[in-house]
Amino acid sequence: MDLRQLTSLVAIADHGTFSAAARALYTVQSNVSGHIARLERELGVLLVDRQRGGLTDEGLVVVERARRVLHELDDISAEMASRGDEVRGDTRLGVIGTTARWLLPQMLTQLAKQHPGVHVTVHEGNTTNLLPRLLAQQLDATIVHLPVDDPEVSVEPLFAEDLVLLVHTRHHLAGHESIALADLAGEPLMLPPIGAALRRAIDRAAANVGVELVAQVEIDGVRLLTSLAFEGFGAAIVPATAVPRWLKGDFRRIAVPELPRRVVGWVQRRRPSPGSPTRALQAVLRDVIATQGAKQPGLYVGADAFPLGRSV
Repeated sequence: MDLRQLTSLVAIADHGTFSAAARALYTVQSNVSGHIARLERELGVLLVDRQRGGLTDEGLVVVERARRVLHELDDISAEMASRGDEVRGDTRLGVIGTTARWLLPQMLTQLAKQHPGVHVTVHEGNTTNLLPRLLAQQLDATIVHLPVDDPEVSVEPLFAEDLVLLVHTRHHLAGHESIALADLAGEPLMLPPIGAALRRAIDRAAANVGVELVAQVEIDGVRLLTSLAFEGFGAAIVPATAVPRWLKGDFRRIAVPELPRRVVGWVQRRRPSPGSPTRALQAVLRDVIATQGAKQPGLYVGADAFPLGRSV
């Protein structure tokens, strides 16, 4: 087998069809088909189901190992290209949208200054869909909500953030600096859907004080919840980082002390270990959070970030 065959198989896994894989690899479909056919003959199994599309069970096993091989080759190139303080190579980072909005402008700016030879590809998503991509080696690291309990990954908490009530300045609650959950009983709220991690945390906190919150509407997406609150559609409970400190407008953040803090962390695979570009990115990230995190309203860093009983 050769690298072209493995690359073709991974491309089919990622893009679904021979034609889509060929476009992603900037080649023609016949080349991809030929690579897969030769690999199947060599291994003595069918890797791609031509009738239904997608990989066979054997193909899924092979593609997982193929990703590891290709990832290791990328890391070898990156390590050899890195000399002393000069780091070169690619890294693929998954990040949740709310964190990306306030953190990435600063992090990418610092990365470009400190390590101009590092090229980062950012994939936005939620914790549920980013973690499987990390384990499948489609990503080198992720910034997601904690807890994450998987023996194949290592976890580093980065910061904790408040959950706040976000309202338009015309909303009748806009005069509050802080509000109790009991005062939100019967108040129509924009909330995440039942079953979402954020909704479970909100509902647990409400149940602890004997309150049942009323959903005006359920929205699967924190950024959309935030946008609707900005537009005056209603009041939303969102993480503090949904509203970056630099954002100005006709809105108010209202503290809700009984709500737990949400913890965000860096997650990476234990094996293979991250290459030098990913390690460089992580170091820049730590520095940005240490120096800039406390400036973001509702965000906590350092030893006091995770007091007992306050994390989601």
